[in-house]
Amino acid sequence: MEKKVFLCRKADVPSESVIQVCPKEVEDGLAVYHVEGKFYATEDLCTHGMVALSGGDLQGTTIFCPLHGGAFDICSGDALEKPCTVPLKTYRVIEEGDALFGLID
Repeated sequence: MEKKVFLCRKADVPSESVIQVCPKEVEDGLAVYHVEGKFYATEDLCTHGMVALSGGDLQGTTIFCPLHGGAFDICSGDALEKPCTVPLKTYRVIEEGDALFGLID
C-alpha cells in the first residue's frame, strides 16, 4: 500500500532543476524535479553507476547521470542512454498548498 510522505516545499525546487531529498521512509533518497511547472520524483541512485542523479544534468524531462552520462526519462523512469538499461523507480507527486508529497510503496 502506498504511503504519503512529505518531500519538501515547492520553493525548495527552483524551476527547471532537481534536488535530493531524504525522507526516512526511503533508504537511498529521492530526486525531486521541477520541469515546466510540474513536479516529479524518482529514486535518486542511478541504476547503473550507483551515483546520485540529483547531481546530474537535467534537460527537459531527461536526467543525465554525472558518472557515465547515461540518461533517464523522469516521467516514466525509462533508461534512454547507455550504459543505463534498468529503469528508475518513479513516484507520484502530490501538491498540497506549498508542500510536495510523494506516494511511496
